[in-house]
Amino acid sequence: MKVVILAGGFGTRISEESHLKPKPMIEIGGKPILWHIMKEYAHYGFDEFIICCGYKQYVGDETFMLTYGDGVCDVDINKLLEFHRGHGKIATMTAVSVGQRFGVLDIDSSNTINSFREKDDVDGSRINAGYMVLEPAIFDYIAGDDTVFEQEPLRRMAQMGELKAYMHNGFWQCMDTKREMEKLEELWQSGKAPWKSWND
Repeated sequence: MKVVILAGGFGTRISEESHLKPKPMIEIGGKPILWHIMKEYAHYGFDEFIICCGYKQYVGDETFMLTYGDGVCDVDINKLLEFHRGHGKIATMTAVSVGQRFGVLDIDSSNTINSFREKDDVDGSRINAGYMVLEPAIFDYIAGDDTVFEQEPLRRMAQMGELKAYMHNGFWQCMDTKREMEKLEELWQSGKAPWKSWND
């Protein structure tokens, strides 16, 4: 199964580093965060990668995985895939609960994502952590190269009941700021990086 990693962002909130290199190439423990993400997937046996540095996705008529090139997680990818295969919908995204600044997911009791909305200051709702599993029908929701995946396609799928949430209560951390980068580096150097599922 192919793993698509979106690595085309500019990293404006971490400009101290990203003016020198693309955000997915910023290093944690001497290796790009992109390497860490690829190692996570490879640990679970998924090692056919497509790194999207622009806007095209080169996948065939098959289920595939998709995540962002700037965040790490200790999600069990095999369990995520099993959950996706069990519900028969077009898309599954990993949903985490963190005190962050992102838009949140309205998830019902059957783990269906009904809508996206902006986060309130005291909101305990879950957010999109990436680590998605998608069916090729997802491309029917993408109008063209200018389509923002997190906007119209995901919102339409939510409205149609085709978007499911895999609830993850473990570790997830994006790397949007220098402070977040330093936090990940500290965890790596401590030898207790939660996302390190592989053996050296």
